[in-house]
Amino acid sequence: MMDQKQLVKQVIDFNRAAFNNTFNAMAMLQDQSERVASTLLEQATWLPEEGKKAINEWAESFKKGREQFKKYVDESYAKVEEFFTNWQK
Repeated sequence: MMDQKQLVKQVIDFNRAAFNNTFNAMAMLQDQSERVASTLLEQATWLPEEGKKAINEWAESFKKGREQFKKYVDESYAKVEEFFTNWQK
């Protein structure tokens, strides 16, 4: 029978891998959408520069938020791992 500590570690590792895979797929989709939007903005001669600037700033803000979210999740996984490592001792 598998040790409970080993099982907990495997569950954490599985969840981290699932999150990372999903996050990376979402990030790739968002980056692709940003490239398409950027191309459309370049061709939108009717849109004032202030509007283009606002949209670009929004996209940058969104990216920073995504990166911050990933950082928080990574830190949380590290804390959970540390907790269970200390619990094993």
